[in-house]
Amino acid sequence: MAGPPNKKQKRLDYKNSRGEGANGKELPKKKFYRQRAHANVFSDHNLIYPISPVHMNWGPYFPGFVDTSDGKTATVVEIQNEATNERLSTDTTTQDNKDSKPEVIQQLTKEVEVADIGCGFGGLLVALAPKMPNTLLLGMEIRTQVAEYVQERLKALRVQKAEEGLYQNAACLRANSMKFLPNFFKKHQLSKIFLCFPDPHFKARKHKARIVSTTLNSEYAYVVRPGGIVYTITDVEDLHLWMVEHFDKHLSFERVSKEEEEADECVEVMKTGTEESMKVTRNNGQKFVALFRRMEDPPW
Repeated sequence: MAGPPNKKQKRLDYKNSRGEGANGKELPKKKFYRQRAHANVFSDHNLIYPISPVHMNWGPYFPGFVDTSDGKTATVVEIQNEATNERLSTDTTTQDNKDSKPEVIQQLTKEVEVADIGCGFGGLLVALAPKMPNTLLLGMEIRTQVAEYVQERLKALRVQKAEEGLYQNAACLRANSMKFLPNFFKKHQLSKIFLCFPDPHFKARKHKARIVSTTLNSEYAYVVRPGGIVYTITDVEDLHLWMVEHFDKHLSFERVSKEEEEADECVEVMKTGTEESMKVTRNNGQKFVALFRRMEDPPW
């Protein structure tokens, strides 16, 4: 006699039911997308990523912002497979299908300007998208199930708010930003980066995996335009001090004043709109916030 279905089978059945009979408006249930909080950023996760920003096809992520005017598409896409380190082409021509055409890169009318690195279940994206309707926001999440949840959540919200045209400007992809951030964004492309409640990695031997470091700060300086802001928030004071120390030491960043920080509406969203911030509030925990402005490059 067969026993009750296990968690994996329940998850599969739920996702199949969403694909078969759903009207697209129903938000996904988080319990079917849960995954352990920690992921080894140094492991190979079989990720697919573009070899450079110009090879990134943003069209499937932001269909409402695809440029449909003539002459705005390219026909060659090359991507990289992290596990094999092979350069791949999306040209689908095979021995059995000689007439297949390579995938088309769909150009957008706007560039992605805001990145939520380690976006979790997408609370910040959902809260910010209506407040910044003309700005493209991207969540980057390494965990497969969690990234899928955010994608399904945004799809449902787009259907629910179709008349208002909301949430077309928000998207999520699975990526390891600690390895491949410059593969997605060109120099000075971003105006904001959010680092919300990152993994504190308490043990000293794990500090190299923290999302803020001397090396990673240089990558943030590369993709953030002068005048852009890196937002940080955590409930771990030791991690807060670590992030402040490393940004203060970096010549490309200066800390934003408390007055300007309090006047920034994104800070309030960051403190109240994410799942982690709500959990900290429920537990009566502290939230440590620090903002850092990308300074102008010195003249050569």
